[in-house]
Amino acid sequence: MTLDYDLRGHTALVTGAGRRLGEAFARALAGAGCAVCLHYGATPAEALAAELGRAHRVRTAALQADLADAQAAAALVDRAADVLGPIDLLVNSASIFEPLDFGATGLADWQRHLGVNLTAPFLISQSFARRLAIVNLLDWRALRPGPDHFAYTISKAGLAAMTTSLAQALAPSIRVNGLALGAILPPAGGTAEDAPAAAAPLGRWATLKETTDSLLFLLAGPDFITGEILHLDGGRHLT
Repeated sequence: MTLDYDLRGHTALVTGAGRRLGEAFARALAGAGCAVCLHYGATPAEALAAELGRAHRVRTAALQADLADAQAAAALVDRAADVLGPIDLLVNSASIFEPLDFGATGLADWQRHLGVNLTAPFLISQSFARRLAIVNLLDWRALRPGPDHFAYTISKAGLAAMTTSLAQALAPSIRVNGLALGAILPPAGGTAEDAPAAAAPLGRWATLKETTDSLLFLLAGPDFITGEILHLDGGRHLT
């Protein structure tokens, strides 16, 4: 089923938009007519922003910021508004994902994951000015924590809790939802065999279009949805 979403007149900030899922989200938003500010860390996004602007005739910008730096994270919304005007949609997509178990997780690893995966979304959400909707990118592990990817999982579990808390704290002016993903893309530098798609009841990976459609649904679909965590994981969180 194909769904068409219209986000003309809206302006979004997407963190981690220079690569992988963040890039796919930026493309989908621009395709829906939304002006988009593409935040990036190490992977430049200026060329992508220019491409999306030309292809979809929307306003775009690219901004670099190290989200491990609390001041940089807190300033990002204002920087985006300076170049594109008021931001009314926020997608907290940037994330660190490292396969460290409990014994291998050092303090620096712990602080790095919490800084980017939890503290940065908190600071960016706190500075969100013109208010409509926030979507936080989660992981099925956030609702079913296990011993693997320890710091990552705990940071995403914290973000899931923050999602439901913010939905209450920011209502009725801002809707806050989460998108909890399963196997979508191989880990950076990995292969398809590195992601346990077969472990999900549906036995396959999600497509990028299924992923971006889910994001657009949470942003442009029914506006009576808040505090929801939508699992796009083929049922992985059930096993």
